[in-house]
Amino acid sequence: MLGSAAPRPSGVPPQDGWVDHYLLAGPADEPCLRMGRIVTRAGLLDLVGEQQKRLSLAGVESGGTVTLRLPPSLTYIAVLLAAWRIGAQVSLLDHRLTQAEVDRALDRLAPEVVVTAARTGGAALRGYSEVDALADRRPGGRPAASGHCLVQLSSGSTGPSKVIARTPQDLIAELARYDRLPDYPARGERMVLLASVVHVLGLVGGLLQCLHAGVRLDFPERLTGTGILDAVAADERPTTVLGVPFHAELLAAQGDPAQGRFPQLRRMIVAGELTRPGLQAAFADRYGVPLGTMFGMTELGMIATDLTGRHHPAVEPADGMELKLRNGELLIAAAASPYLGHTDPTRWADGWLHTRDAATVDPQSGLLTLLGRLDSQISIGGLKVDLTEVERTVTALPGVAEAVVVFDSVGTGGIDAYLALQGTTAESVQASLVRELAPYKRPRRLHVLPALPRTTTGKTLRDPAALRRAAAEHPSS
Repeated sequence: MLGSAAPRPSGVPPQDGWVDHYLLAGPADEPCLRMGRIVTRAGLLDLVGEQQKRLSLAGVESGGTVTLRLPPSLTYIAVLLAAWRIGAQVSLLDHRLTQAEVDRALDRLAPEVVVTAARTGGAALRGYSEVDALADRRPGGRPAASGHCLVQLSSGSTGPSKVIARTPQDLIAELARYDRLPDYPARGERMVLLASVVHVLGLVGGLLQCLHAGVRLDFPERLTGTGILDAVAADERPTTVLGVPFHAELLAAQGDPAQGRFPQLRRMIVAGELTRPGLQAAFADRYGVPLGTMFGMTELGMIATDLTGRHHPAVEPADGMELKLRNGELLIAAAASPYLGHTDPTRWADGWLHTRDAATVDPQSGLLTLLGRLDSQISIGGLKVDLTEVERTVTALPGVAEAVVVFDSVGTGGIDAYLALQGTTAESVQASLVRELAPYKRPRRLHVLPALPRTTTGKTLRDPAALRRAAAEHPSS
């Protein structure tokens, strides 16, 4: 539980009218969304108004708490904006979570109202669904104890999720950072969104920024390579694709450059984790446009970018972000803790958020290079090993489609590599590693899987216990 029940603070919501001013304002006939059909701003306003009435009938009021567990849909967007318009604090759960995961999350969040899908139309790999929403009062739910409007759970790729909260001012400040990016989509352009609208990249960098900037946001009918390219080809206006590295890998492997390119495609932008060596070049060879990258966190949103690919693997800090290094760790200025509940001083203290990411900063250009998680620095027999270096070496080998390298103190007691292979064998990979890495850096064991397990946001899992379970399910792979 996140503290005890508290009366509604008098300052909730801290910024009345921000949704209408920053997200819903604009020409009534301007197309703003495409989910099978075009939705104008006037049409979206009607949908939001309808959901606002339904939420009010369910007892949602200013200072209340609502959890949404809906697939990407017009209903999800309308309910989210309606709840914020009322002044509620909204927490988001990925619709793909198991019921056990949902139950644990609800115990932590204690919302007053939970909105779920009463009926869902669509199959696996759909980019959006047709949904009817059902709002239920939850016994024991608590009103908001702070002025935060958004509550999210971290991805949990390396361990238990953290409960992260942001205010309207936080979101508005992030939208302003996007506004100042010269290569980000602008009014009259469109974005094809592949990233989840429950998590920060798809939510703020996709949905909220597109509504704010007058960029039409398109959702592909299917999240397959062909489905994504069909969405790109469906309109002639300048197009940006936003997703995670997994999506870029999928598109880079689609067909042959001789089959034709897409003149409307300006670039693809990915975030969420480091890209493998060679992916930028493979994408550019296939489509003739750059694969841009962004670095961000659920806690703060977008932090640094390289939208043109000129600086890869470095990124340029966004305007207004204050960063520094301490003992090789990247710290970012944050006036208040982004975490609900007890504040862990190892995560936030004295106005600085500890990212637990290792990084370097070029003293001349100020460019930031992410080196991987700080906990990827381990000691083997008194010798320092950077697991990120090992992982990049493994991933760069011919036939290695993807790889995760972890230190498993419980399993093998050493370095393990989990691989998905195409046209090669574990024996060939092992032979190559003998040439590429010193003995103390080499993985003790290679676990070959059909595909690496991922979080709901598309990040590769890095929890050794979860990886061991995945390997146990495919002992002969």
